[in-house]
Amino acid sequence: MKLRPLQRLRARLQRVHYALRGPLWFPQVPLALLLAAGGLWLLEAQIGPSWRMQLQALLDEPSTLDPRALPPLLIGGGMVTMAAGLLLRSRLAWSMALLLAATAAASTRFGSSNQALVLLGYFLFVLVALLLAWRRFDRSSVAASTLFALTSVAMLLLYATFGSYYLGSDFRPPVNDLITALYYAMVTMSTVGYGDITPQTPQARLFTVSIVVLGVAVFATSLTAVIAPMVSRSLQRIVNRESSRMKREKHFVVIGNTPLAVNTSIELARRGRPVTRILREAPENAELRDVDFVVGDPNSADVLREAGAKNAEAVLAMLADDSDNAFVVLAVKELQGGARTIAAVNDARHLARVKLVQPDVVIAPQIFGGELTAMLLCGEAVTSEFVMQRVFQQPAATEDRGEKTGR
Repeated sequence: MKLRPLQRLRARLQRVHYALRGPLWFPQVPLALLLAAGGLWLLEAQIGPSWRMQLQALLDEPSTLDPRALPPLLIGGGMVTMAAGLLLRSRLAWSMALLLAATAAASTRFGSSNQALVLLGYFLFVLVALLLAWRRFDRSSVAASTLFALTSVAMLLLYATFGSYYLGSDFRPPVNDLITALYYAMVTMSTVGYGDITPQTPQARLFTVSIVVLGVAVFATSLTAVIAPMVSRSLQRIVNRESSRMKREKHFVVIGNTPLAVNTSIELARRGRPVTRILREAPENAELRDVDFVVGDPNSADVLREAGAKNAEAVLAMLADDSDNAFVVLAVKELQGGARTIAAVNDARHLARVKLVQPDVVIAPQIFGGELTAMLLCGEAVTSEFVMQRVFQQPAATEDRGEKTGR
């Protein structure tokens, strides 16, 4: 059957994507560059060429800072900082980048810059790109979480300190210097509230309420963001250490918790073959008590190394998501070991795409099930050669190599 022009173009783009090792850097690298460029562009558009001097004033002599420059400095600086988190594919960095891009779009919409409309379109494009790529940002690393926490706390502290300083006359006694403003910000954010400085006007009271609410939210979220990945990693190390009962060499690595993965690992074990399973989450019951397994992201090279994928006989990617199976094949090839790669395909529409990553064997039992059922009901003959050809959708290169080696 001939492919339509659009399908041919899509197939070619996918080949280029995999040839360029796209899953290893796309879309996190382009999005990080877009976000960082947007932050710098915002600083240039809303503050002008003097934004570097304003930033230096914020760091060295805060009393000389123009108050109108503070919001763009916080938004633009936050975007540049969060770009580093996007490179780590952090879910927290993605959430913060989404919030900053939306805030930047709002600030340009109501700003007076000559480039307001162009900037608005740019940040809307960044927002759409971030939303489309949300599945790729699924990691919770300690480094990215710490970056998020420090950025959030620093932005809140700047907001509270400079807000208190510029509303100084609305307090009793008045806040006339940055040291007193910092003191009031810290006392209020921590909800200690000594009462030695009190807001007197509605504006100052509303500002104080915002500091209290934001302080509780930011500190609680930041603490959770830093501690949760550390606890998760520690639990995974404990589970993995307890589950390691065999030497992981010349074994089979089965990835996933689908029925196909479970049954394959059981059948291999019944035949006396060593099996190591990779699971995204630790099992809650004792069903895997006598099974060697590793808990972690199967696309991670570190997790694959821990499971001994480099020294394995074969690595079987049998996850429910076909794209994840393709990424696993690429990650295994990055290890440059001698393990064969077997990828399961659950949807017929993804068969050609999975073959683009060139696994040694593509197995598609679910796709074949419908065809076999129809053949049996219609009285058509089913041969063993037909079954092997349909179930094991081997790429042409692999078939040729198998013929040469006598397999």
